[in-house]
Amino acid sequence: MSQPARARRIAASTASAILIVLACLFVPVSLLTVWVHDIVLDNDRYVATVAPLASDPAVEAAAVHRISEAADVRVDGAAVAADVAKWLESQGLPPRVGTAIKSLGPQLDSAADQAVTKVATRFVSSDAFERVWTEANRVAHQSVVRALTGKGRGAVGVDGGTVTLDVGAAVETVKEDLVKAGLSPASKIPDVNKQMVLFQSDKLEKIRGAVRLLDVLGNWLPVLTVVLAAAGVLLARRRRRALVVTALCAAAASLLVAIGLVIARRYYLDHLPEEVQSPAAAASIFDTLVRFLRVSLRTAMVLGIVIALGAYLSGAGRMPRALRGKADYAADSTMRWGATHGVRTGSVGSWVQARRKPLTVGVLLVLALVFALWNHPTVLTVLLLVLILLAVLAVLALLAAGGRAGEGPERPQGPEGRRP
Repeated sequence: MSQPARARRIAASTASAILIVLACLFVPVSLLTVWVHDIVLDNDRYVATVAPLASDPAVEAAAVHRISEAADVRVDGAAVAADVAKWLESQGLPPRVGTAIKSLGPQLDSAADQAVTKVATRFVSSDAFERVWTEANRVAHQSVVRALTGKGRGAVGVDGGTVTLDVGAAVETVKEDLVKAGLSPASKIPDVNKQMVLFQSDKLEKIRGAVRLLDVLGNWLPVLTVVLAAAGVLLARRRRRALVVTALCAAAASLLVAIGLVIARRYYLDHLPEEVQSPAAAASIFDTLVRFLRVSLRTAMVLGIVIALGAYLSGAGRMPRALRGKADYAADSTMRWGATHGVRTGSVGSWVQARRKPLTVGVLLVLALVFALWNHPTVLTVLLLVLILLAVLAVLALLAAGGRAGEGPERPQGPEGRRP
């Protein structure tokens, strides 16, 4: 080999390695950009994501506690008991009766608190709370965007690293229900602007900067990642092996990010500030907001493994050739059995046999396009497309076997496709 040719080969191999490494690193980052751009900052998808939280037990319990605390109904049980005792004594009852009545003051306070909690619980468990929660989050989404980008205003507020949701509207509803239930002191509850902490982090300012960058890259980074991976594979000397390495490295990178997400969740929940009153609710909110990101990471891992496995099985190694030989042998045996029962593929089989390879490539390209156009694919999407691919390949194998059978002498008679 000449010196210039060797230099070109080394340059191409080096460029291929760099492009593949960049593509693998960009895969999880691309998933982050899609999550931020299409889920976190999209109003309809955000509302659809957080709406189920209205019926989450942990969130319901946190809402009941915060609404009850915000309502802050106070009945002066000691004063009421003293007045009743004084009146009873004025009616000639023994002093010990008045003393017994005065001891009921704390019970009166407790009864008022229980009444508030009961009404708040009934409200939070009703469909009305789900409507209030969903609509409040819809209206507040601009402020959630502000929490992540520094822009906007609404029922969700941002103060430093704390993101809060105003529960004032819910308190007003509970106040009306308390008055209707006969707890007249509730009518004196003043207008409130109470906040329920949704998220708190001292790193929010840094998160904002990252979110703004990810939002900008959301439309282009996934495309750039695919282009880099394709270019890296095409420049490689052994393209099939390069494809296997690229797919496995991309899956590994996604796995590392998924592990990092688990660690981040544990760290966040272990370091909740005092403002977050319900760790269980904080966990539910965190899990809900990152659910689509987790699904995307799992999908990328499964897709990478499937691509690597498919590339390997289509190679020239001993095991792939043996497996393909057994598959062709099974197809030939099936078509010979069919021929004895009058089933033949005729000219269609011959046509497929002559064009089997380009047909297989065409099927792969079509399924790849379907996957690319699928709106937020999941692991089930990948498995469904794999099943479709296997079914189509099986049909092509049977048709090709029928074409071989119609060409003359019987073809493969052994699992390796060898003639006896």
